[in-house]
Amino acid sequence: MDVVKGCCGTGMGSGGTEAVNGYEVARIEKAKNSCYLCEDYAERQKTRPVAVMCCEGACLRGEIARQAANILCYSLAKEKTARICLGGAFTKNTGQRNLVRNTTRLIALEGCFVNCSSRMMSGVIEGLLPEVIVVDQLYDFNRELFGIEEMPPEQIQAHARNVAQQIAANL
Repeated sequence: MDVVKGCCGTGMGSGGTEAVNGYEVARIEKAKNSCYLCEDYAERQKTRPVAVMCCEGACLRGEIARQAANILCYSLAKEKTARICLGGAFTKNTGQRNLVRNTTRLIALEGCFVNCSSRMMSGVIEGLLPEVIVVDQLYDFNRELFGIEEMPPEQIQAHARNVAQQIAANL
């Protein structure tokens, strides 16, 4: 396993996972509940031409990607885009996963080159080919920073807005 300095960790835990032929195999308990608010949201969003899934990491890069996705989908291009709940789409085969599966254009905003959201969703939707945008390549910052507490919130938001504007310009 390669570990790259200055980026998200790539270590694999053993709690409930195993490696099989280059894949991490995880057992996810089937959801017993469904949120009607999430399902209603997915139903309202299904005609939007672009679905946006995103790294939801707790690191600085993931936070900037997450905020950029929200700015893009809820402000700059709200009529064109549907924001995907990665947890909902990954863990249950309902409305959020259908948004990913059935969209005309799927964009994955990845915090870094580990590409967690697109790899996760490719694990539950065979043949999935999202447009992957590695967000940390779209702004300048000290690449030795990892935690969100290492950058002022205003700077995080400025980077996120800049990223969202770049992506919106290409929709």
